[in-house]
Amino acid sequence: MKETEAGIHSRFNGRDVKVGLVGLGYVGLPLALLFARKGLRTTGFDIDATKIEKLERGETYIRHIPAAEIRAQTKAKRFRASAGFSGLNDMDAVIICVPTPLDEHREPDLAYIRNTAEAISAHLHAGQLVVLESTTYPGTTEELVLPILARSGLHCSVQPYSVANNQVEVTTEGGNFLLAFSPEREDPGNKQFKTHQIPKVVGGVNAASAWAAQALYAQVFDRTMVLSSSRAAEMTKLLENIYRCVNIALVNELKLVCLRMGIDIWEVIEAAKTKPFGFTPFYPGPGLGGHCIPIDPFYLTWKAREYDVPTRFIELAGEINAAMPEHVIEALAEALNQRKQCLKEVRVLVLGVAYKKDIDDLRESPSLRIMKLLQARGAHVDYNDPYFPRLHKMRHYDFQLASVDLTPATLAGYDAVVISTDHSSYDYSEIVRCSRLVIDTRNSTSHVKEDREKIVRC
Repeated sequence: MKETEAGIHSRFNGRDVKVGLVGLGYVGLPLALLFARKGLRTTGFDIDATKIEKLERGETYIRHIPAAEIRAQTKAKRFRASAGFSGLNDMDAVIICVPTPLDEHREPDLAYIRNTAEAISAHLHAGQLVVLESTTYPGTTEELVLPILARSGLHCSVQPYSVANNQVEVTTEGGNFLLAFSPEREDPGNKQFKTHQIPKVVGGVNAASAWAAQALYAQVFDRTMVLSSSRAAEMTKLLENIYRCVNIALVNELKLVCLRMGIDIWEVIEAAKTKPFGFTPFYPGPGLGGHCIPIDPFYLTWKAREYDVPTRFIELAGEINAAMPEHVIEALAEALNQRKQCLKEVRVLVLGVAYKKDIDDLRESPSLRIMKLLQARGAHVDYNDPYFPRLHKMRHYDFQLASVDLTPATLAGYDAVVISTDHSSYDYSEIVRCSRLVIDTRNSTSHVKEDREKIVRC
């Protein structure tokens, strides 16, 4: 199928476009509602029946997404949710927003992408646009998704194209269907930038696909940027997260050096960031969390081995960040030892299981690793987190615990309190006052003036 840019733009830039999103998690649901708010008829698909049932009742399962927004878009018939995939037949564009975890060997687990592509292939029709948003290694769109979609009997040609001034310059044979990659850039809990304000990067397997994706996203995002290939778009996402991973590893390593030297790393960072050029502040912590920074760098290191390229810098950063929970445990053990206690049999309360403050997301949270390490050392562990009344069974953890009430009496009943996530709702002065020992991994007690002898910053 050969189309001009104008023809493609006309098909994918209008309120009549029907958009389907597969995967209604922290990326898919906000994006689906964004399309719906802009007036596009949007359908969300997910294999989790519980999510679908909640959405059908007008309820939310992501704290920063209000239920009223879901009800409003559902009532206006701009958004609906489905547990079955037959509705993909009716979509003009299908966007894939499924997880891309690592397996037990820290290698890419693409089962979710593979299964989703197979489901789409069974319902693919001519002219349909498929966009992968899940973070992955360069080449996934062309090497994995495209062949699976081609099983439908339709085809899509991989052809190079050029881009100038955000415009695809050449008209090319796109094929029976269109395929592109556009990295998700969600940051749960970030109140400074809304989804539509974050520039949308797109790259197609050919010019027609790139132009179609740009036309679709331009309806809902303030700015779009077209790259010269899906591979370039895939690498863009990895660069963004590897940049953060490496810099966080650097400051985590400097923290360990400063602790030995008796220097306050937080004071040093505050001083360094007064420099108006050449420095971006990053902050140490108990480890990395979320579905991006702890995982994405390993997608590139895995793919780089195919090209015989070592990625020592990235792998070292991953090792440093992954070791931070063990550092917290050792700091706690040393503090208890000075009080003539050992980790075995002590009672420890971990504050915060979300991977960062003020969100209801615990994917890859270092708090979970800390809790598991404490249990392995014989400690009795509880937790408190206002965003998680209970801990459900997860991929690698099954604590069977409920959040304890955070009262003065509760705090006093533990041998140590570990501040792992610095939620804004916590009263850190009271936490220090009522606790016997506080292990502060986030510098959240820096303003506390009294009882500082109870605080160990690590």
